[in-house]
Amino acid sequence: MADFMVYIFLLILNGIFIYRAEVVEVILYAVLTAGILQLCYGIFNSILGILYPFILYFNNNIPGILFILIGNMALPATILCYKVLYKYFSYNETIKSRYVLMVFVPVLMLFLAAGYISAKFYTNADTTDGILNTRHLYLLVIQLFGMVSLGCILFTYKKLLENFRLNTELSLLLQEEHLLGQYAEEARINYEKTRSFRHDIKNHITIIKELLQNGKTGQALNYTMDMENMAAEMSFQYNTNNPVLNILFGNKLSMAKDIGADVQCFLVLPYPCAVRDIDFCIILSNLLDNAVNACKEAGCMEEKFIYVTGKVQGDFILIEVRNSFNGKAVYKEGTGLSNARAAAARYNGALNISIQDKTFTASVLLAIK
Repeated sequence: MADFMVYIFLLILNGIFIYRAEVVEVILYAVLTAGILQLCYGIFNSILGILYPFILYFNNNIPGILFILIGNMALPATILCYKVLYKYFSYNETIKSRYVLMVFVPVLMLFLAAGYISAKFYTNADTTDGILNTRHLYLLVIQLFGMVSLGCILFTYKKLLENFRLNTELSLLLQEEHLLGQYAEEARINYEKTRSFRHDIKNHITIIKELLQNGKTGQALNYTMDMENMAAEMSFQYNTNNPVLNILFGNKLSMAKDIGADVQCFLVLPYPCAVRDIDFCIILSNLLDNAVNACKEAGCMEEKFIYVTGKVQGDFILIEVRNSFNGKAVYKEGTGLSNARAAAARYNGALNISIQDKTFTASVLLAIK
C-alpha cells in the first residue's frame, strides 16, 4: 500500500509542477489512476489464484511460466482502462466545488478497498499454501464489482456534467432570448415614435413658419430645439443598420463608457440578413459582455477600450471585437464564448480568439450566402 501512496504522491507533484494543473484536479486523477492500476492487477491476481490449483495438478513447472504470461496481461488491461478514462472522463473546474466530492469519495474508497485486498491476500501469498487457502473467486467478484462500480461512477459523473452544462446553456439562451425580446420591443417603440414624428412633421413646420412670419423668432428657435431633442431621443447612438443590434450596442457600450472606456463602433450589417437577430445577439452580446468585464477588471491607470469593426466581403460577414486586457488572469473559454462559437458554426462560420500585447481580440466569420 505504501508504494501506491508514493506513486500517487509522485503523480500529484508531476501534475502540479510540470503540467500546472489545479490541485483538486491532480489529486482526483492521481487517486483514480492508482485505483484502476490496483483493481486491474488485483483482478489478474485473482484469476491466477483460481487457475493455480488446476495447473498445479497437471504439471508443477507450468504455474510459474503461466503466472508470468497472465500477470503481464494486467499491464495492457490497465493501459486500456486508462484510454477509456482519457476518452470519456473529463474534469470541469467550473463545478468542482459542487460535484467533485461525489466522485472523489467513492473513488478513494475503491482505491483503499483494492489496496487492502492486495496487501491482505496477495502481497504475502508467496507460498503454495497461501495461494491455495485464499478465496480467489470471492475476491475476483469483489474486484470486478469494484471496476464496474468505478465505471458507473464515471459514467454518472459525465452525465451530471452534461446535464449541468446543458442547464447552464439553456438558462443563458433563455436570458438572451428575453433580452432579444426587450431589444425588439424597444426597436418597435422607437419605430412607432419615428413614424409619429414623421406624421406630424408637416404640422411642426407649419407652426415654425407661422412663428417666424409673426416675428416670434425666439419661440420659433425654442420650438426647433424641442424638435431636435425629440429627434435625438428617437435616433440610435450606434447605427449598424440593424435596429435590434443598434439597441444592443447602445446598452452594452454605454456601460463601457460609464467605467471610462474608449468606445468605437464601425459596424454596418445588411438588413434583412440571412443571420437571425437572435444569433447576432448571442454572438455580440457575449463578446461585448466579456469586453466590458475585462475593462472593469483593468486598473485605474490602465488603458480601457472596446473597438468593434466589421464588414461584408462577398458572401461573408467579418466582425472583430477588440478590447483591453490586463493580462493577469488566465484566459479560459466559458459558456458565453462557447455559445457564441456554436451560433457562428450554425452559419458555417467560426470564432477565433487571440491575445497580444494586452489586447483581447475576438474575430467572427459568418457565411450569408
